[in-house]
Amino acid sequence: MIHKNLQHRVQPWLEACFGKDIASDKNERNHRFIEEALELVQACGATASECHQMVDYVYGRPVGGRQQEVGGVMITLAALCLAQEIDMDDAAERELELIWAQIEQIRSKHAAKPVHSPLPD
Repeated sequence: MIHKNLQHRVQPWLEACFGKDIASDKNERNHRFIEEALELVQACGATASECHQMVDYVYGRPVGGRQQEVGGVMITLAALCLAQEIDMDDAAERELELIWAQIEQIRSKHAAKPVHSPLPD
């Protein structure tokens, strides 16, 4: 099962790049996840208006359980990749390889971002 292996292979990169505190900071991880999810749907043709509508829709509903929502993210990511003809496992492997080679650049970008802000820079 590549995703579990991937998850465990991402942790050493996170800690090498940011240290344990930032690697495990729940707000930081939330912000970086939503940033990447938005960049993905933007690259696939979604508009800012559609994204804003989805934020209002989601935050107008009851909060779900984290375990179930992770499952939903994984299933819908797989479905999106199928529709977009993207091999998600290959994309993940390539990205992990790339970010290992860019630790200093990523650290610099993180250091320049506003403190306690969800915005990356």
